Amino acid sequence: MEKKYVDYGSCAAGKPGTTKEITGARFNLSPMSDDFERIILNAIKQVDLSKVWAETDHISTVYRGREEAVFDALKAAYLLAYEKGTHMTLEATISKGCPGDRDSDYTLEFENPRINQKDTQAIDFPVIGKYALYPMGSDNYMATIAEVVNEGIDRGVVTGSGHYGTNLGGNVQDLFDYLEYVSHTVGKTVSHYIIQFTLHCNVPEGEIK
Repeated sequence: MEKKYVDYGSCAAGKPGTTKEITGARFNLSPMSDDFERIILNAIKQVDLSKVWAETDHISTVYRGREEAVFDALKAAYLLAYEKGTHMTLEATISKGCPGDRDSDYTLEFENPRINQKDTQAIDFPVIGKYALYPMGSDNYMATIAEVVNEGIDRGVVTGSGHYGTNLGGNVQDLFDYLEYVSHTVGKTVSHYIIQFTLHCNVPEGEIK
């Protein structure tokens, strides 16, 4: 089989590959249930994807488009997969301004980007998690990170920090509001950034031994 090599051209930090303000999310849902396939697929199928470009394969799902629409769809996928008592994890990567990104298959012109809000705004449950922010091509990146972490402390959703991540905790609606705030705030000053986060619901209680 012939090998297919990649060529990212003149990609460099600070030179986004798109000019259309595209935000992208790649994520996985992981319900700790023998019925995981039904839970995942039912949730994915319920999400209104009319405001984003979407693709699901055997590994993960990708949403691309306006920032508000991407977070709306991502939140809907997680909330619509929720089942009481089922421990479930959401692993997600948010990216904006990647030099290797492109302007094709975008849906930025659509109005009413929060199309799923009416079906998800009443769904709320406690979650814990963590996130890491990577502002690319910024000389003052630690100050950028500190700004959004301190906002999370003020909001009561940042519960601590450790090696390689910042801990999160609170209601799922508040956590998504905060993560979208992080994306929006960093995007105003940094041309390319990545947010990696994990959320857990219905975590088994008890001490970790």
